[in-house]
Amino acid sequence: MKFTVMLLLGLSFLVFSFNSAEKTAPETETVTVSGIKFSKLTFQKAIKQAQATGKLIFIDVHTSWCGPCKEMAKTTFSDTEVGNVFNGRFINLKIDAEQDADGPMISKAYTVTAYPTLLFVNGEGKMVKKLVGKQSKEKLLAAVSTIK
Repeated sequence: MKFTVMLLLGLSFLVFSFNSAEKTAPETETVTVSGIKFSKLTFQKAIKQAQATGKLIFIDVHTSWCGPCKEMAKTTFSDTEVGNVFNGRFINLKIDAEQDADGPMISKAYTVTAYPTLLFVNGEGKMVKKLVGKQSKEKLLAAVSTIK
């Protein structure tokens, strides 16, 4: 009986140790991310940064339940060529219209009625370009090439 209890305790300890190690390992790994790097800035801080750098602000306005939004995040936004263009030219924000603090204000100010809506805004807060709906890599890059 004692042997069985000790064996079960030993096995439990090993299983617990193995599971704990698995959960903490990914935090120590280096992950290389290609594609658009979205900043975790408030809209007001992005405006100030845009004024200081002369860059435009790119805002992906999405929701947690939007299928096309999720697909764009996995495909178009994770593309290396798209990332190179956007990371060099824009301050990139990803804003959930329903859950993020700035979401309702941005949705109202820029008349967002469908998701995804992609906004390009200058340092004064003026909208330069607006794209509505899922964009392929090619369509997005073509649209961005027309922005001065």
